[in-house]
Amino acid sequence: MNDDTPDIQTSSLAGQQSQEPEPGREARPAKKKRSKASSKAAAAAKPAHAEIEARIGHNFADPNLLMTAFTHVSALKSQRKRTESYQRLEFLGDHVLGLIVSDMLYRAFPNADEGELSKRLAELVRKESCADVAKSLGLAEDIKLGAVGASVGARLRKSVLGDVCEAVIGAIYLDGGYTAAAEFVTRNWTERMHKPRRPLRDPKTVLQEWAQGKGLPTPVYREVERTGPHHDPQFRVAVDLPGLAPAEGVGGSKRAAEKVAASVMIEREGVSGGGNDG
Repeated sequence: MNDDTPDIQTSSLAGQQSQEPEPGREARPAKKKRSKASSKAAAAAKPAHAEIEARIGHNFADPNLLMTAFTHVSALKSQRKRTESYQRLEFLGDHVLGLIVSDMLYRAFPNADEGELSKRLAELVRKESCADVAKSLGLAEDIKLGAVGASVGARLRKSVLGDVCEAVIGAIYLDGGYTAAAEFVTRNWTERMHKPRRPLRDPKTVLQEWAQGKGLPTPVYREVERTGPHHDPQFRVAVDLPGLAPAEGVGGSKRAAEKVAASVMIEREGVSGGGNDG
């Protein structure tokens, strides 16, 4: 053991000496190697970012926001770091989108009442509409999926397209402010806004048809609570289906509350084709 000790110490010192610059010279080779590797990585990433930015129509000052907007939780090394996925950006983008589209509708339809504006807003900001925008921009293949996500492939991409679109809006808002986000939404939602609004089917009908398709009985609606004065009551109604948690809705009439409850269950269960038509 005593014979080995000097060799180890000498080796360590030699390593230290090899890292020290000679007098009058700067030791740059190691830094250059790291710099070259870093430059290559940046050069490889830049075209990909630039191509996505060109489709989105916004150049990011902070590229990390763009990367996060496309990162599905399955791509994270640790599930405990869910904040590094697009979920927080999606939350922000959802509300930014709602504000911008509300402003667009208010200006575009000066004679529309609150009910009409609300229906148009619901149609324009629904997940399916956001997914359509993402598809039109070719964002599907840019989503970063991990092993879990990749295993379900196309189905997962389709289900998260709307979320990614909202995350992109959130990222643009953080990077460039409200004006930049409004420009993105205006470019991609104006034509949709002026298209004839498709009639929304009664959510109770949609829920019943969906239940029948699943082999379930007809949904049962029950009054949970009635509040308010006799001339202006408020009803809270729950809808029940076997194997599913009840969903509740509130309205000025039992029928209105039932429709809201059906809409809540439709949204929660991911049923397509539903909407509250008033």
